[in-house]
Amino acid sequence: MVDAELMRHAAALPPMPQRHWALFLDLDGTLLDIAATPHAVVVPGDLVADLQAAAAALGGALAIVSGRGLRELDTLLHPLRLPAAGEHGAIVRLPDGARDEVARKVPDDWTKALYGLQETCPGVVTELKSHNVVAHYRNAPSHEATVRRVASELVARDPQSFELLEAKMAVEIRPREVTKARAVDRLMAVEPFRGRTPVFVGDDATDEDGFEAAVERGGIALDVGMFFAGRPHEVRAWLKRVAQI
Repeated sequence: MVDAELMRHAAALPPMPQRHWALFLDLDGTLLDIAATPHAVVVPGDLVADLQAAAAALGGALAIVSGRGLRELDTLLHPLRLPAAGEHGAIVRLPDGARDEVARKVPDDWTKALYGLQETCPGVVTELKSHNVVAHYRNAPSHEATVRRVASELVARDPQSFELLEAKMAVEIRPREVTKARAVDRLMAVEPFRGRTPVFVGDDATDEDGFEAAVERGGIALDVGMFFAGRPHEVRAWLKRVAQI
């Protein structure tokens, strides 16, 4: 976890945007308000234009780093196709469009076990990604203990290769080499990100690797709860300021 002192900023206010930044933005809970299910999110009408303007202001050094897959990101932000990392960094789309992807994937029988929770635990939603799998219990909080137990037992079969990731009202199984830090490191190695100061904005435990990667490179970690009162609309308002630098 990122040290609290590193996360602290004067008066817990987000810093004034700077042209030399490389900006990494989480999506759900950061730019978009959390919804009952992943498919129920609403993209504000001006977000795409603001992202495009902010990217231009930063010379193209703006990326979306999300737990969603790249196809979902492109659908939500259509027609914008930014540098991006899907599935917490399992797949990184570089500025030239090339993809950098890890090889390891969650075993099929593990995925089937989590899908089985949808039948035994009404309200639980299992989301399959190309490398990871998620069990959401936002609409079935009474089944949290069961979801966690099943997911933990699966990871215990191969803890050297896989880990359990805590999210908001969900748990996700992912390969250990998949982190948002991987996305930051991979993008910071290429233009137009290279040589800039990384700034990572995220809202929960899934973003901590990205926070650490930014801070380790002399950059800034902006937790939505600390710097934006936990409100994505405040992040979006700040994004407009980025677009105006």
